[in-house]
Amino acid sequence: MAQVLEFKLPDLGEGLTEAEIVRWLVEVGDVVAIDQPVVEVETAKAMVEVPCPYGGVVTARFGEEGSELPVGAPLLTVAVGATDASSAAPVDDGDAAEEPSGGSGSGSGNVLVGYGTGAPAARRRRIRPERNTASAAPAAPAAPAVVSAPSRPAPVAVGEVNGRQGPVAVVSPLVRRLARQHEIDLRGLTGSGPDGLILRADVDSAIRQAGQATEAATRTAAEPVVAEASTAVASPSAAGAATPATAERIPLRGVRGAVADKLSRSRSEIPDATCWVDADTTELMAARAAMNAASGPSGGPKVSVLALLARICTAALARYPELNSTVDTAAREIVRLPGVHLGFAAQTERGLVVPVVRDAHTRNAESIGAEIARLTELARTGKLSPAQLTGGTFTLNNYGVFGVDGSTPIINHPEAAMLGVGRIMPKPWVHQGELAVRQVVQLSLTFDHRVCDGGTAGGFLRYVADCVEQPAVLLRTL
Repeated sequence: MAQVLEFKLPDLGEGLTEAEIVRWLVEVGDVVAIDQPVVEVETAKAMVEVPCPYGGVVTARFGEEGSELPVGAPLLTVAVGATDASSAAPVDDGDAAEEPSGGSGSGSGNVLVGYGTGAPAARRRRIRPERNTASAAPAAPAAPAVVSAPSRPAPVAVGEVNGRQGPVAVVSPLVRRLARQHEIDLRGLTGSGPDGLILRADVDSAIRQAGQATEAATRTAAEPVVAEASTAVASPSAAGAATPATAERIPLRGVRGAVADKLSRSRSEIPDATCWVDADTTELMAARAAMNAASGPSGGPKVSVLALLARICTAALARYPELNSTVDTAAREIVRLPGVHLGFAAQTERGLVVPVVRDAHTRNAESIGAEIARLTELARTGKLSPAQLTGGTFTLNNYGVFGVDGSTPIINHPEAAMLGVGRIMPKPWVHQGELAVRQVVQLSLTFDHRVCDGGTAGGFLRYVADCVEQPAVLLRTL
């Protein structure tokens, strides 16, 4: 006899308590194998494909695309052991669906890591419903009923999204999110991409048209009020009614919400202080140019300025380990960390993220640069895993790419320090006793005053500046 098992949104780790459904990968009636991904969700950290630990027939889905679910909320139900020929309804290819490996009631017991089941992925097959009703789910095989909690969201019927029928020609989660934020109905758009694919440009155009329509309606509604005001003095209540504009409310959730929570916690828990210095980068830029020229046209990837600064930071942290630490407030202890996991701030369409270069203290500038390039590409495509966004011990923030000179960075909790780098630009500078035009950058260090005093922080920043101005200083630690 078939057994209906309920699969709930698992604990995605790193303190995440909720996730937004981006895209369902299965529908009601599909046959799924153990550990087969069934839904793509977006957390405050990254996009994650969630695998189901059960094999069987999907009997219900809970939550629409775009909705948020807390950890522990039902995702779907699976009829395990209901895919044999005697109990299953006919499938699309006319064959009986085979029971996934693991048998009735079997499951991996794991959700995101360490499956170890080795179960082959079953070919997706959809069981046709006995009645041709779009809003009704396919009839499930005989099985014990699953009691639903009163607060459970209603299942999404086959082929139904947001109360409308048919698929939406959108593959990008960013396009879906943009449309949701501006209340654009994707089903009413004609895509300009291949095979009618809806692109971001199509959504941007719809947003502009909606804004123009709203503005025109506002002007039309305001005209009678203006005419009346020209002949009589409006009362305070009338004046209030003549203001149709309302404030826009944007939910603090996803990446933006996670950033807000972390920065608020940093400001409330960490007594931070900032020191800064201007440094002449002319010699560093010349050294970088020489490195890249020596590699030749096919000698490997170019070394970036950020990679050189990252290598300088690891050398400075070896001299000043106080800044590669964290504070255990419960035990009232400073915990000095054995290795440097270097985070770097990266701006993406989803917001600010901080990928982490693991064991940066064991890498040279070329290796660090290659890892930064790899993680940056994953960040741009929204494919960073939670593990690649956590565990940093020190952060490098290059806000100079935005064309600004200086800043007072907020520490990436629970780290103890962050180095900020402004833009590199030509400035008048006294070099070897004479006024000259040199390439100058402003470096800012924000540090947790609990882990060290200003002398240590100043020593760290001065060493970084010395390595920037005279790269040969770094040779001592290579």
